[in-house]
Amino acid sequence: MLKKYIVYLPEILGSVEEEWEQCRHQILKDLSSGIRPVKFNIFVSAPDYPSYVEIKKNIAQSVIDAFGEICPAFNVTIHPPEKPRYVAVEALFVTGNPAGITTKFYNSIPYVVIESDSSKEVWAAGLGNDEYWFDTRKAASASLDMIAEILQRENLSMNHLVRQWNYIGDILGMKEGFQNYQVFNEVRSEYYQKYRTIAGFPAATGVGMKYGGVSLDFCALKTDDTVTMKAISNPSQINAYEYSQQVLKGFTGSADSVKHPPQFERGLILINKTGSTLFVSGTASIIGQETIGKGDITEQTIVTIENIKKVANIERIKQLAGKQDMTDGKYSLLRVYIKKQEDFSSVKSICNKHFKDSPVIYIEADICRDDLLTEIEAEVTI
Repeated sequence: MLKKYIVYLPEILGSVEEEWEQCRHQILKDLSSGIRPVKFNIFVSAPDYPSYVEIKKNIAQSVIDAFGEICPAFNVTIHPPEKPRYVAVEALFVTGNPAGITTKFYNSIPYVVIESDSSKEVWAAGLGNDEYWFDTRKAASASLDMIAEILQRENLSMNHLVRQWNYIGDILGMKEGFQNYQVFNEVRSEYYQKYRTIAGFPAATGVGMKYGGVSLDFCALKTDDTVTMKAISNPSQINAYEYSQQVLKGFTGSADSVKHPPQFERGLILINKTGSTLFVSGTASIIGQETIGKGDITEQTIVTIENIKKVANIERIKQLAGKQDMTDGKYSLLRVYIKKQEDFSSVKSICNKHFKDSPVIYIEADICRDDLLTEIEAEVTI
């Protein structure tokens, strides 16, 4: 089985529901080619939180109704695409024999399990509790509890997380000295300390949502010794989990008041006999641990792409992985987060020059620092 990403955009402008129906129709049409859906990220625009909750409810039901036994994991988040569209969809499929792929449900949330003789892979999305939209700590705990429970059901643990996506409502917001992103980092650290017993971390992205508390997606993988996992650093950046206290904002709520940095690897590669996959974490215009190009979207986009290419540099990967028969990889997906709608055209123009033949999706999101204007994540097939 091979993985394949496709980006869907509505062809005719309409309401959120109308644009989603167009995308859903396109996806259902593509299924006739024999692909099987694994995960959808449905990015929408909504005027306020109550509208978002209703939109999410309606889209969720339409996904479950349309795809039935082959329902993918999916998330509906407030990450507006470029105006005037209201909806954009990023879809992950597998091609080839679908044997060993199963949709299961955690309460009403579908997730997908892919099993073979040598591995077990779990994809889940949209993990969160809308009741805690106003409280980042409670929302983060609820989402991470869901991850732990799904993994336990599948006889896996947080040790098996290879990729995690963290969407945090009002990520830069401060409440009585506590920054929402820092609160999330504290809770993530607590859960990793409790549930992870191995060194290192998954690849990850942490970006804002306009409304809501915390919503998480993940991929977990358990394999035999035919697959090797290796963290890939960026020689131009300090590892995020080694950031100093000075770049972390707000209080922590802990007795010692030491702020825990974001716990993720810059990249994580999965190496097997038939090919390798590199997950490049959410990457921004940071050198060392300092923001570069403040106020300059062109410079920030260029520096961000340079950082991604350093993580994906095949010669460094060969050295770090101890495997010399690797060839240059192909970017199978790029997801580009842009803070301001007016910067979409500039960022798209630059990305198009660097990633001509790869699926790219562009959405609006706050980044984890107030002086960062864009963030890009990638998946590379090697």
